[in-house]
Amino acid sequence: MANFNAPANIAELVISKVGVSKCKLGFWHVMILGILAGAFIAFGAQLATRMGAMITFDKGISALVFGSVFSVGLMLVVIAGAELFTGNNLMFMSVLNGDAKISAMLQKWIIVFIANFLGSMLIVFIMHQSGLVTGDIAEKAVKIAAKKVSLEFGPAFFSAILCNWLVCLAVWLALASHDIVGKIFGIFFPIMAFVASGFEHSIANMYFIPIGIFNDPTGTITWAGFFNNIIPVTLGNIVGGAGFVATLYWIVFKKRELK
Repeated sequence: MANFNAPANIAELVISKVGVSKCKLGFWHVMILGILAGAFIAFGAQLATRMGAMITFDKGISALVFGSVFSVGLMLVVIAGAELFTGNNLMFMSVLNGDAKISAMLQKWIIVFIANFLGSMLIVFIMHQSGLVTGDIAEKAVKIAAKKVSLEFGPAFFSAILCNWLVCLAVWLALASHDIVGKIFGIFFPIMAFVASGFEHSIANMYFIPIGIFNDPTGTITWAGFFNNIIPVTLGNIVGGAGFVATLYWIVFKKRELK
């Protein structure tokens, strides 16, 4: 017996567990798990910011470590259990297969997106009040946020496609494994790759940009800049996850079964 799920079996799991079962979750279950996911991703983001501020002798090593430590966020989401908007883009496979209604999926996406923001802002607030975001770390947080809010719509959108293509592949690989170690390795490499590459993740940016706003001494990083980033990044994330992962794998593994 194989110690992992083959791609066709993963497709079955995505349809039944990621799609159908998530559509059946009650409002408060989704809200609480969504807040947790936002907090978990923010934990990874704050750690990445700290490490990025500390490693200044080599940009390549800094990017690699930044991406590596950020991966703890999705590990917490997948293994501990939480509802993350970007990962939930895989629910679209259940809609394509006719096992879930698009209205139910969109409803859950909206609730999870809002809950993710609340969870992210909770960690932003606690980190700001803790006094841990000071000096070089605060400067790094401001630098990250400033870069993100300066992105034009097109670059933000296309970078976000690449991001969630990898994030949803990380979830896909985690579903391939039957054990915790396998799930960790399945998550680590795609997440490290997207972060080290500088791609845009809507939920991560719910931490990166607000913490920059709170620590910007010039006041040039604004909430208007936050929304100018979040809108194209969210749209790009949907295309990357629902389009390049859910749709393409559904065509390969499930569409023929409906004929």
